[in-house]
Amino acid sequence: MNETHHTQTRSGLLYGLAAYGLWGLMPLYFRLVGQVSPAEVLAHRIVWSVLLLAVILTVWRRWPDLMAILRSGRMVRLLLVSALLVATNWLVYIYGVWAERVLETSLGYFINPLFSVVLGMVFFRERLRPWQWVAFALTCIGLGYLILSVGKLPWIALALALSFGLYGLVRKTTPVDGLIGLAVETLLLAPAALAGLAIGVTQSTASFGKNEALTDALLLLSGVVTTIPLLCFGQAARRLRLSTLGFLQFLGPTMQVLIAVLVFHEEFRPELRVTFAFIWTALIVFTVDAWRHHARRERTSVSDELAVCESIPSAARLQRLDGFQRIDQHHDVQK
Repeated sequence: MNETHHTQTRSGLLYGLAAYGLWGLMPLYFRLVGQVSPAEVLAHRIVWSVLLLAVILTVWRRWPDLMAILRSGRMVRLLLVSALLVATNWLVYIYGVWAERVLETSLGYFINPLFSVVLGMVFFRERLRPWQWVAFALTCIGLGYLILSVGKLPWIALALALSFGLYGLVRKTTPVDGLIGLAVETLLLAPAALAGLAIGVTQSTASFGKNEALTDALLLLSGVVTTIPLLCFGQAARRLRLSTLGFLQFLGPTMQVLIAVLVFHEEFRPELRVTFAFIWTALIVFTVDAWRHHARRERTSVSDELAVCESIPSAARLQRLDGFQRIDQHHDVQK
């Protein structure tokens, strides 16, 4: 049993590292297709994802599950909302890389876990623990300092955190697994994406076919770039504890910061350093608190299980004693 658990954890860790590592490398991909407009890149990303997911659904024989979801009007409406949110998130992210503001995009994904906690408090009446309030306050201080220093909102970071946080909120209330959900979302977005590409062709504004062969090939691979990390994440989520995933989720934006500074040579301005210092401190507080809370719950669960196990022999002894008492009473009656 332990060996099976260790194997599951090991494979889950590899899947998690693959998912967040690929997401961390994403700026490199979008910079390579930087001569293509963000809207066109988004359209290609949706269309080629639909085709790849169709192949995966065929191989895994999941088409009946997809059709069952499409027959539910409520599910389609919910997934349409989540599709619009994830499309917004993709477009803003692509724009951020295209506009050479990768540091700001990474800031958005650092903020996202804390923003998700706030959404849970607002929509599900979840109560924040004291240290979670501290983490939230540190985040607000960091963002407030950045706004006052620069004189404007870091809208890319806030849009990414808001869109992905709301996306997670909608998907939490939608009972569908990751593969089917993503397939329905891209399928719902496909008509608009195809229309956009068709308009680009008719108006001669589309860049596909006019670029270098490498750029066109990379656009064709946009479905793979989109789908593979999500499938890896789905496998990791099944095999790993939530606390482990919580640690791994900071790998992606950390890699993005390193790429922005070391590869793209974006200026790590003083106000950004101060803001990131507050955000990273908040994330450390948030993660340590989550780990301690999870460990405490596990200890409580183990204690409860031990108490139940210890109570079983006692119950058995009581049952046997009760049986002996009944035998004695029977003999007394016979006498």
